[in-house]
Amino acid sequence: MSKKESKRDTTPAPSLFENKGILAGIIIIVVIILLAGILYATGTLSGSDAVEPQECGRAVISYVNTNLAAANSTASLVSVTEKDGVYLIAGRYQGQDITFYATKTCNYIFSGIRDMKATPTPTATPKPTTAAPLPVKSARPSVELFVMSFCPYGVQAESAMEPVVDLLGTKADFNVRYIATVNGETVDAIRSLHGLPEAKEDLRQLCLMKSYPDQFWDYLNLFNAQCYPLYQNATQLASCQQNVTTTLGIDNQKIETCASGSEGIALLRADQAITSDLLVTGSPTLFMNGQRYSGQRTAEAYKQGVCARFDTPPAECSVNLSTLAAASSGTC
Repeated sequence: MSKKESKRDTTPAPSLFENKGILAGIIIIVVIILLAGILYATGTLSGSDAVEPQECGRAVISYVNTNLAAANSTASLVSVTEKDGVYLIAGRYQGQDITFYATKTCNYIFSGIRDMKATPTPTATPKPTTAAPLPVKSARPSVELFVMSFCPYGVQAESAMEPVVDLLGTKADFNVRYIATVNGETVDAIRSLHGLPEAKEDLRQLCLMKSYPDQFWDYLNLFNAQCYPLYQNATQLASCQQNVTTTLGIDNQKIETCASGSEGIALLRADQAITSDLLVTGSPTLFMNGQRYSGQRTAEAYKQGVCARFDTPPAECSVNLSTLAAASSGTC
């Protein structure tokens, strides 16, 4: 409803050996064969001149940090165990698990073993990437923001959307929809994640959107700043709600009558049907012209998403909005 009308990085850390030009694959197999000869010749397999496991582990990690680790990065020792006559040294580097093997004399290390008795694991075929769908365009885009009124992530998304409504409210249709389950004909029959207080506020906001569309986003702005933090205190919340409606010239009794009666239930039930059709489960969820939005939660990113869906973007789309204070990517 228009106000004017109304990582964690999961990319695997590079191998410690890639930057040093150490070859992998078949060369490792050759190294293992040679190592077997070394183990036999040096007596490591028979236990002579063996270094204590923890001492060898510390020595290996020290060698890695001195000769293989990138600048300003260090590996750490996790554990040392014996495996088939050699030491298996487990560590951590740049948030990733790393593994080395060392002779018991701790003179030689290598980073991979191929078990010739094991069945080789087939190399996974990369899944083809799917290009993002092109934006669906229209003369007047539809924007639907699905929230729970007391979900912190939903509140943040509303705050980021409000400047976009200010800018494009006369050019596009903005609607806030509420995620709840209506199991009967009374407020007590509504199931909402944050309990009955949230169900009541969902109803209030729906009634306010219907009866006072021009003040709806003003109400959200003031309510989220002043009243939302009080939602666990019913007395303070009610007083704050009334102060906000009075400030905006809204008939609070009219809103309460709607929210506590069949009119409010019908409005929330309609939102429930739309939520179910679009398979919406988390607050916030945003759709633009029927397409689920998955970009950043900033005013500028929201504006760009809406503007990309105009047949002919209006002049307002050239206005830059804030990219700061991006809302959290979490959901309720």
